[in-house]
Amino acid sequence: MNQDTICAIATAQGGAIGCIRVSGPDAIEITSRIFTPARKGKKLKDAKPYTLTFGHIHEEENIIDEVLVSLFRAPHSYTGEDSTEIMCHGSSYILQKVLQLLIGNGCRLAAPGEYTQRAFLGGKMDLSQAEAVADLIASTSAATHRLAMSQMRGGFSKELASLRDQLLHFTSLIELELDFSDHEELEFADRSELCLLADGIEQVISRLVQSFSVGNAIKNGVPVAIIGETNAGKSTLLNALLNEERAIVSDIHGTTRDVIEDTVNLGGITFRFIDTAGIRETNDTIENLGIERTFQKLEQAEIVLWIVDATNAVSRIPQLTTQILPRCEGKRLILVFNKTDLVQDASTIPNSSFTVAATNVQCISISAKGRTNLDKLQQMLISAANLPTVTQNDVIVTNIRHYEALTHALEAIHRVQQGLAENLSGDFVSQDIRECIFHLSDIAGEVTNDMVLGNIFEHFCIGK
Repeated sequence: MNQDTICAIATAQGGAIGCIRVSGPDAIEITSRIFTPARKGKKLKDAKPYTLTFGHIHEEENIIDEVLVSLFRAPHSYTGEDSTEIMCHGSSYILQKVLQLLIGNGCRLAAPGEYTQRAFLGGKMDLSQAEAVADLIASTSAATHRLAMSQMRGGFSKELASLRDQLLHFTSLIELELDFSDHEELEFADRSELCLLADGIEQVISRLVQSFSVGNAIKNGVPVAIIGETNAGKSTLLNALLNEERAIVSDIHGTTRDVIEDTVNLGGITFRFIDTAGIRETNDTIENLGIERTFQKLEQAEIVLWIVDATNAVSRIPQLTTQILPRCEGKRLILVFNKTDLVQDASTIPNSSFTVAATNVQCISISAKGRTNLDKLQQMLISAANLPTVTQNDVIVTNIRHYEALTHALEAIHRVQQGLAENLSGDFVSQDIRECIFHLSDIAGEVTNDMVLGNIFEHFCIGK
């Protein structure tokens, strides 16, 4: 454990109140050097833990600010170390001055995520819980908040611990047999029971791996590609959905030449809308590059909004069908007939029963410019996302590092199942079990090296 005492501003600038966190073996002593309690004769080091002390931060005889100092004693603090938190006024001058005084008295400025890293190294939380802290800070919807809270409270960790315990029991029985290999009649591990245990573990790991698609959509947003011909109203629709002028709108064909992305929360679900270059035949090299990116984003999207100019819908759809439909296999496709405000005869707009040689197509008529039927389109998007209602008790994988480790663990348990089915020697089966345990332990940080830890915590904000 690092013996430095660290400090950092823990609140965003511009607020009425600012908080500076101090943590380490000398946190209380260093804070005492620059803080005088208002109550005469009282010393900060004599204060009870989990209390607030009112007083002044001073530089020699000059008072810098009136503050409240909270005190936490090891191991009962966020980091597991002695800690103080100085609540002062939010002036950037005051905050920087207090930091300067702390550093001058023996602190050093904390690195990004160092408080949470110390909590992990001190055994206050495992690595998956530490990563959930960053997810909680970055949460932008009720669903992402609930998932981060579940993981931070240890829901995921308990699931992993249960799997590891079962696997350790599993391998201990097999290795006990190996210790008595000269007694062939001895069998500590009933192979039929081991097969049932391996099957149960495989089901749990498979469920966690499969949950990543949902978790990734909840955390990063459901990707929605807005595609169609030039001048069909794609950028106008994006602006209407985001309720801001995010994309340039023009009557000139080919205005959008690159991909524009932005997110919006609809019904508690984050959608990542991707406005793409209009599809058409062109000799413009830059526009062709944009159209190529359109098809790349189409492949990556889970939901596709195919925008069609309603004033010329029936004649235009067949020309793009062969380009779009093959790329929409397995995706939710919504055919959006736009510019209905310019249509003289509404009967010329295809109705909801219209299909384009595909069974997964929904249709809707809107006016993006006039914002007609946008509420209905939003409900169709929420329905198409088909995300489950998430509670704080749900265990859903949202982290790509966890997903990769679980994928490797699943491969290992599949080899265990195969080895048991083929009645392989116990030492081969045991090796695969240990590999599965290794990958599960990697998620919790039990076998993670310093390079991985550095990569994880450097993306935290300073002060956390």
